[in-house]
Amino acid sequence: MNDIEAISRSLRVGSAIVPPVLPRDLGDRTFLDELGLRYPYVTGSMANGIASVELVEAISRAGMLGFFGAAGLSVTRVRQAIDRLQASLGQQPFGFNLIHSPNEPRLEAEVAELYHTCGIRLVEASAYLDLTLPLVRYRLRGIHTGADGRVICPNRVIAKVSRIEVATRFFSPAPERLLAELLREGTLTAAQAELAQRVPVAQEITAEADSGGHTDNRPAITLIPTLLALRDRLQPRYDVPLRVGAAGGIATPEAVAAAFQMGAAYVLTGSINQACRESGSSDAVREMLAQAEQADVIMAPAADMFEMGVKLQVLKRGTMFAMRAARLYECYRNYASLEAIPAAERQTLEKTIFRAPLDTIWAETQAFWRERDPVQLERAAQEPKHRMALVFRWYLGLSSRWANAGEPTRRMDYQVWCGPAMGAFNEWVRGSYLEDWRNRQVADVARNLLWGACVRTRQHLLRLQGVPANEPVRPRRGLEEMFP
Repeated sequence: MNDIEAISRSLRVGSAIVPPVLPRDLGDRTFLDELGLRYPYVTGSMANGIASVELVEAISRAGMLGFFGAAGLSVTRVRQAIDRLQASLGQQPFGFNLIHSPNEPRLEAEVAELYHTCGIRLVEASAYLDLTLPLVRYRLRGIHTGADGRVICPNRVIAKVSRIEVATRFFSPAPERLLAELLREGTLTAAQAELAQRVPVAQEITAEADSGGHTDNRPAITLIPTLLALRDRLQPRYDVPLRVGAAGGIATPEAVAAAFQMGAAYVLTGSINQACRESGSSDAVREMLAQAEQADVIMAPAADMFEMGVKLQVLKRGTMFAMRAARLYECYRNYASLEAIPAAERQTLEKTIFRAPLDTIWAETQAFWRERDPVQLERAAQEPKHRMALVFRWYLGLSSRWANAGEPTRRMDYQVWCGPAMGAFNEWVRGSYLEDWRNRQVADVARNLLWGACVRTRQHLLRLQGVPANEPVRPRRGLEEMFP
């Protein structure tokens, strides 16, 4: 009997009986039914289009859920992605990212409005420290009651969180202060505002453990149970089920199986998808990621929340971005303005990081913000330290774009968002056809992880009955036959 037959039939081994375990059975079946999915597997919205339209198309056609990486892109670029995905996928499920943008609130509002205008009914909310008006406006637009009296929100939010206080806000109704503002602007009627108090801002939250990009480096083994306990406390308030998914470190069959056994409704992957052929990254980055080990990651200043001191996790091996970004943040903390930077230090920055005079970089920065958000320039004119932050963010912002484009002259400056999951995945696939990144396709990787989790789950059931079952699970080709 082959491996596929072994996980799809009841087996009697000695005195042990093991029921079938299929990929669709691993997570929350009601979650799949509500979203129109076949399998409880989600690909996260890696920013700057790394979670590309090609990636979303591939994973959606495989019966799973993909989120497009809209963060960091212009409204025009996001609109182009919407047009393509709506044309190519039609009614098949997919979603878009809405990222918390405390330094660019206008952009966050414009993207949320675009989703409403274009009929995007599902977003992944990420990096939120608190609820914002654009997010809540998106969630509550069109709220009404169905024929059975239940409250219906046409727009769905799946929130990626790593802190219980943030998770509590998403699992709660929209706060009164935001409802009052939506009433004042006419987005909601008084009756709709009352209905809003009966639904959570997000019905699903994804527990984001130690991951690439924005992360609090939380261990999944503690974060997931904490958020599940929160769910259980708040569930009695609602008619709809609250759910918790698992992300961060999801890169091996063992991790997938463990997440589901802890109670996750679905799993979400990130770092490993960037190394797949469909991602919006470059071949140079895919090669770097394929060589990464678990310790080859480091925390570095984040471009979008630079002045707040927020950090994100990036690849350390093969690039000096983290060291150079840390030096910029050190300068930002130590000096009040660009002019206050000592001449020797300024010369070093211009030579090794910017490769141009800071005055030239400021001119380019002004041109960028003049088109994207002129308010930033108005603030910079009044606050020299903000001007310095914008110049330093020039490097932080372009470093990820250089990586995505595979810019050869800037290889040592590549900013590659990556968590330890990448190293775990590389170790698992070593010696298999997936060791070569050229063979990594996002749906094939997903199928191997889900299939492997099924095998590991059945092995666990055997061990519980006293039957040794520890044979390794290796990646294999041709799994489409068990994923109808």
